[in-house]
Amino acid sequence: MSDAARLKSTVYVGGLENAVNEKLLAVAFLPFGEIVDVTLPKPDLPSSKEPHRGFGYIEFELAGDAKEAIDNMDQSEFFGRVIKVAAAKPQKDSNEGLGSKTAVWETEGWIAKHGGVSEEERLGTQQAQHAKTPEDAMASLDTDVAGPHLE
Repeated sequence: MSDAARLKSTVYVGGLENAVNEKLLAVAFLPFGEIVDVTLPKPDLPSSKEPHRGFGYIEFELAGDAKEAIDNMDQSEFFGRVIKVAAAKPQKDSNEGLGSKTAVWETEGWIAKHGGVSEEERLGTQQAQHAKTPEDAMASLDTDVAGPHLE
C-alpha cells in the first residue's frame, strides 16, 4: 500500500483517557472495518508516568472504513471523554514548522517561494554597482580652515 493510500485509511483519535490502550481502541473501532494497525504514541519524556500522549492513530484496510469511523465516532464519548476523530495528516518534517532548529528563511520551501530575486531588485543592484562614486568622499571638502568648506 502506498503512503498516500495508507494516509487516507488512517484516522487520528484525540482526547483519549489514560486507561485506554491499543486493544480497547481497536475493539471500539472494529465495527467500521478491518483494522491494520493501532498506535498510541508514548510521551517524549522517559520520566513521564503517562501510558500515552492522549491521542492515537488507527489504520484501516480500506479508506472507506476510515471515513465511516470518522463520521460515526467524532465527538462521541469514550471512557468518559469526548473524543476527536479526524483524518490523519502527514507527519511534518522535523526541519519545518514549530520546534524546528532551522530558521524559516533557510528552509527549502521558503526559499523556493520567496528566494527568487525580482527583476527590479536585480536592476537596482546593478545600477548601484555601476554608479560613479568618488574614491574618497572627503577629497572634495576643504578642511584647512576651521571646518569644512565646499570648493
